Amino acid sequence: MNKKNIEINAVKGVSSSFLELINSRELLKVFIWRDLKVRYKQTVLGILWVILQPLFSMIIFTIFFGKLAKIPSGDLPYTLFSLIGLTFWNLFSNSISKASDSIVVNEGIVKKVYFPRLILPISAVLGSFVDFGLNLTLLLILAVYLAYYPALISVLLIPVLGLITIGTALGLGLVLSSINVRYRDVRYVLPFFIQISMFLVPVIYPLSIVDPGNRMIMAINPMAIVIEAGRWMFTGGQFLYFDLIPVSLASLVIMLVVGIFLFKKTEDVFTDVI
Repeated sequence: MNKKNIEINAVKGVSSSFLELINSRELLKVFIWRDLKVRYKQTVLGILWVILQPLFSMIIFTIFFGKLAKIPSGDLPYTLFSLIGLTFWNLFSNSISKASDSIVVNEGIVKKVYFPRLILPISAVLGSFVDFGLNLTLLLILAVYLAYYPALISVLLIPVLGLITIGTALGLGLVLSSINVRYRDVRYVLPFFIQISMFLVPVIYPLSIVDPGNRMIMAINPMAIVIEAGRWMFTGGQFLYFDLIPVSLASLVIMLVVGIFLFKKTEDVFTDVI
């Protein structure tokens, strides 16, 4: 009996890929739910780690950067100032870490079954949004405790900031996941890159202490504007960095376009080199 080789190629074109993703939305839900169940399996504290990590980081940052280094925090107490930065930064760093590794850790499925590969990094990023919700709850509790109440209209900005954050992480995650399939150095370089990057966005310091020229450079990473806008929600003052928004939005679009282009260009060889 003659054996026939059946070749299944990935869908070409952005619009076709988008339609394929919509048709596979149930599979996307399955991957998100599976990742959430696996993430804290066999841990004693389970999902409490999502809250404890930023909480301990906030305490350490407050002692070293707020009390000892006397880094200014504007109109906010340093505890709230640092937790706002950590809440959005953790969403970004967790999303990009999981997205970049999403193809490799699902090697067994990728080799055996065809499905839109884009689902893997997208599910990794969306799964991080659950952790973000818990971190955001912690942030709001602390803000109310310290009597810093965000205006209702500014709270509506939170989903926008969250979407910009996961959009940035997805764009970079698509690029890194494509490279990681062939070069596993990515998983060793990425943690170092994330650590260094945290100091290049205003997580522990305000953007106001940076000179205008360097602010424009920092705005290339949309997280700089996201974190500053997050703090603005609790101060109620005037947002001072409207001139940086076009730079961040343009950078976000470029990251997404480059990420999708590179991912679609390389996904056909994933099963051969993974």
